[in-house]
Amino acid sequence: MTTFKDRATKATKATDATAGKFTLAQVLEILAGGRLPVRFTAYDGSAAGPQGAPFGLDLLTPRGTTYLATGRGDLGLARAYIAGDLDLHGVHPGDPYELLKALADSLDFTRPPARMMVDIIRSIGVRQLRPIAPPPEEAMPRWRRVAGGLRHSETRDAEAIRHHYDVSNRFYEWVLGPTMTYTCACYPRSDASLDEAQENKYRLVFEKLALLPGDRLLDVGCGWGGMVRYAARRGVLATGVTLSREQTAWAQRAIAEEGLNDFAEVRHGDYRNITETGYDAVSSIGLLEHIGVRNYSSYFDFLQSRLRPGGLLLNHCITRPENRTEPAPRGFIDRYVFPDGELTGSGRIISEAQDAGLEVLHEENLRQHYALTLRDWCANLVEHWDEAVAEVGLPTAKVWGLYMAGSRLGFESNGIQLHQVLMAKPDEGVGFGALPLRPWWTP
Repeated sequence: MTTFKDRATKATKATDATAGKFTLAQVLEILAGGRLPVRFTAYDGSAAGPQGAPFGLDLLTPRGTTYLATGRGDLGLARAYIAGDLDLHGVHPGDPYELLKALADSLDFTRPPARMMVDIIRSIGVRQLRPIAPPPEEAMPRWRRVAGGLRHSETRDAEAIRHHYDVSNRFYEWVLGPTMTYTCACYPRSDASLDEAQENKYRLVFEKLALLPGDRLLDVGCGWGGMVRYAARRGVLATGVTLSREQTAWAQRAIAEEGLNDFAEVRHGDYRNITETGYDAVSSIGLLEHIGVRNYSSYFDFLQSRLRPGGLLLNHCITRPENRTEPAPRGFIDRYVFPDGELTGSGRIISEAQDAGLEVLHEENLRQHYALTLRDWCANLVEHWDEAVAEVGLPTAKVWGLYMAGSRLGFESNGIQLHQVLMAKPDEGVGFGALPLRPWWTP
């Protein structure tokens, strides 16, 4: 393999006719410091990286070069791949995990010396460095979304949810499986199935909230109503709310088919429009990522106001592994998956909950469980790939494979985590009543 040092030396010794003129493969090899872990080929006929590598990238068009050169972070690669200008080899598009892992483990781009950078720009061509329109599947940048309302206003939140969750219920059935649960599962054993792990997650939430027949549960951001129906089957009066019309319609049909209308209800709307109070428990499973960090105070204030004194609240959400990083757009994720989504550390979440007057009783990290969940979702997408492509189109199906496989890597490497935080609304002078002194649920 040609190394960065070798390439620099050859460039220096080149004749005036060829000095500083690199092929696309040589450009990538220089930027990667000669440490390409996969085979790379390009439309100009050049190639780099180990021959016989199990994984490869094939750059097919000049448009792909522009996407790669002008997209910051992972956005350029995503644009070229989703638009069909970059092919992946050795992996299925429904689960490109192994290729992404090879890149994450070994690829580390470095900035070459200024003179060589000039030669690289000359080799690529200035025309290829001018930004072009992204694929149509991409959401507008955040500064342009203001036309839809201020960030995390009800109207803009509704549009963000529509972008992600109103793809197709049939598509989600193929990816998520029978439970239609789009949040981290909790695996009771390493060999447990996805469906078993999702049922176990609902069991864990139900037990942590100490729910009993006749209790009232509010599930905000309820998705397709999995938690609502789990609780209703056990005699709990459960109300769910979601901004997605597709989720609402699916959940309402499922409730009727199971004969749960006397116990369960799913509403279409914003959780902030729930007027009822006095709930025994509130569950928030996968909603906080959409709330916006600056809105945590009002979020916890509102959920606390829906609870009776002594009532319990469980918050389940993706977090960062630290609390120093300020929330910021996340490139590919913000443009293609979760518009306006924001993450912070579990410490920030707990602090905001405490400052709102809630008492934190317990928290735990299910990071490894989310990696397993994403593994199984990708396996489902691979199994139903042809149907998924027919339903939502090849670009959208590729977005999902890339997003889920990349997220799996993030959880495995501790780049992101999943925390459950259990808290209580204080009941002045009464304490927690019948709650045991130690955790009362089975792990």
